[in-house]
Parts: sequence; C-alpha cells; structure tokens
Amino acid sequence: MTEAVASSWTTGIVREVERFGETYVRLRLEVADRHDHVPGQHYVVRLRAPDNYTAQRSYSLASDPADPLIELMVECLPRGEVSGFLHDVVEVGDELELRGPIGRWFVWGGQVPSLCVAGGSGVVPFVSMLRYARRLGTASQLTIVASAQTRERLPYIEELEEFGAFIALTRENHGDRVAAHIYPDELAELSKGIERAYVCGSAGFVSFVGRSLGEAGVPSDIVRVEQFGATS
Repeated sequence: MTEAVASSWTTGIVREVERFGETYVRLRLEVADRHDHVPGQHYVVRLRAPDNYTAQRSYSLASDPADPLIELMVECLPRGEVSGFLHDVVEVGDELELRGPIGRWFVWGGQVPSLCVAGGSGVVPFVSMLRYARRLGTASQLTIVASAQTRERLPYIEELEEFGAFIALTRENHGDRVAAHIYPDELAELSKGIERAYVCGSAGFVSFVGRSLGEAGVPSDIVRVEQFGATS
C-alpha cells in the first residue's frame, strides 16, 4: 500500500454525526480530492471564525482505506476549542477544512505481526488497522490491547471485543478480568512473535506502557509511539 501524505488543504462535508454522551463524537466525512490513507495516519481539522481566527487539531483516522468516507472519533476535552466545537456544534451537511492523510511512521501495511497498545481514544488508529486487517484476511497478524477507566471511556469497545482485543479496564471489571492497569506479564504473553509494537495514548500512558514493554522483553527499536496532550 502506498503511504499517502497530502500537504494541501481541502474540504470535507459531514455526512454522519453520532455523539456518545459528553465525551466522544463520531464524524464521517466526504472529502474532496481525497487521497487514500494508510491505517495509522491522521487528518488535521481547521476551524475558521468570521474574523479569520483559526484553530486546528489532528485526529487519527478510524476508517478502513476502502471506506468511501473518512471516519474520525473525537474526544471532547475541557476547554478544547476544536473538539468542543466538533462535539457540540457540528451537524450533518457542515463543511470543514481538512488536510491529510498525514504520517509515515505510525502506519501498518497489513502484513507485519504487530502488537497495538492503546489508552482511551488512542485506540482510534488501531480501529483503522483492525478494519483493514479484517478486509485483507490478515487479522491474525494484529493483536490489540486497549485500556480505559470504564466501558464508556473506551470508544469502539464492541467492535474491539468482536475482533478479540484484550480489554483492560481500570475502574470496573471486564469479564473475568478484575479492574486494573495492564500488567507487564500480560504484555509479555501478548507480545510473543511480534515484529513491531505500536503505543498510542496520553504521555503518562505511553511512558507506562513503554516501561512495561521493556520489562516484557520487547526491543525498543521495534516500538512506535504516538502520544497526545491535554488540549484539543
């Protein structure tokens, strides 16, 4: 698969909006002059006020490259200029400024045996990967570990469960697993035979998982990291 990177701005028409409480909004957009993306890439969304003030934020793609629409799952953060607008204001038919797909490092081409470890909304790029893997018939090459406080804080949890992802909730039990952070011995078991590891989440989560992967014997040079901050 070609790793597309688009540098120019274009527009996207919002075709679907689904809000999940006060935390997440799922947007599906029809993009003009669209370039095919690689699972793991992201788009920049730019908002423009009447006085021409702009604010922008990057959001990972959740969609399979073959999907006719692109899909973003946006977490609404306190005082987030962009995420707040997307969650509270945007409706079907609205037009947004977009640039993407962007990114060459944090991508998965569908063949390399890989472990993906996500915290909360960090699971979004891995959803694109799992959808791609299912279409290609290479799901056995992808192991996903997703952690969040509760089910409500983990987007796509039903799809992740259907895929067979390992779910680690920290404030409520999940099946037979008692509420707790991911244990290094769990990662050690799940990382057997992998050739690459991806970690996506907050700075604290990424740091914790990085140490745990090291304890699990995963070489640091096969680990690819994407972290996000507290503003959006």
